Amino acid sequence: MRRFVTATLLALASLTFGTALLGPGAALADDAAPAATPVFRLSSPDLMPGAPIRLPQVYNSFGCTGGNISPALSWTNAPAGTKSFALMVYDPDAPTGSGWWHWVVYNIPARVNALVSRAGDPAAGLMPVGAVQGKTDFGTAGYGGPCPPAGDKPHRYFFRLYALQVEKLDLPPTATAAFVGFNVKANSLGVAELMTVYSRPAATGE
Repeated sequence: MRRFVTATLLALASLTFGTALLGPGAALADDAAPAATPVFRLSSPDLMPGAPIRLPQVYNSFGCTGGNISPALSWTNAPAGTKSFALMVYDPDAPTGSGWWHWVVYNIPARVNALVSRAGDPAAGLMPVGAVQGKTDFGTAGYGGPCPPAGDKPHRYFFRLYALQVEKLDLPPTATAAFVGFNVKANSLGVAELMTVYSRPAATGE
């Protein structure tokens, strides 16, 4: 009997000591926190986050002489429940009072995880089946690259890919970029973002 009591006391002391080593609030292995949710990411071989946009992606009018080629884009880890995607490219620094929409795409099927280079040219036919390119502030559908006023500070260009909870946005072909954006945000499950910059030197004599 004495041996049983001694063994019991030793076991309790060991448990108490082990708990003290763990410290208050420490979690045991079985109570470990669940793994973090993978981050929804947007990336491009043609764009470096925070870096200037290169000439092939720059607009080809209004004094700019770029290639106006839409960049290749790809994305990973879309939120659970995603049924479609929408891409909105926006310059908040344009001197308009409301920024400038450079590219609007919606109804990208959920199975798609990339857009190839030049997909922003409607004539190229490279956009995934079902996807719709809306009107930009250039007045036409499709990609329009950066072309800020000469001498302006560097403008920021936000490439934002939204994961949507609906398979399709039923919008008229004449929908403005702002109207598309309203519907996109109303159905968004999450957004992945890539920001780049661009500026032009002041014209000679300014």
